[in-house]
Amino acid sequence: MAEKPTIDRAVRDFIWNVVEIHSQIEEIHKSWAELLGLTEPQWLILMAIDELDQGSGVSGIAVASKLRIHPAFVTNQTKKLEATQFLVREPSPDDARFVQMSLTEKARAEISKLSSKREALNSALLEGLDQASLDYLNKRLTSIAKNSRLASQKLSTGAL
Repeated sequence: MAEKPTIDRAVRDFIWNVVEIHSQIEEIHKSWAELLGLTEPQWLILMAIDELDQGSGVSGIAVASKLRIHPAFVTNQTKKLEATQFLVREPSPDDARFVQMSLTEKARAEISKLSSKREALNSALLEGLDQASLDYLNKRLTSIAKNSRLASQKLSTGAL
């Protein structure tokens, strides 16, 4: 019977650690955004486009899905980013009703200027973790993310 309280405590500790990490990473994103004269959501949209673009642009739906935000918000913000020349929005070659987005050279240059600071930050953030430890951690976090999506779905449908 002592097992349940120990697991419950470990889960609560894990959740509070995730909350703390999320809060700190949010502050980091705000700082990066401010350096480019952007809002935090705009910075995250640029990072998602950079991550997802395989050379032919990326859809707003893919960006919204990656960031877990509403596609209309992505559309609104990407229009603003286009006005500041941080990204290009072009009709999809497959279906002109949809837009494909890519970072501009200006955006890539501005992001590149931050690379040494980002490398230093990453080193500080992950101090004490070698590549094998980081790979192990990322595999476990991927599993927890998948399980949390399933648990959330079960809770919202009344299965839990």
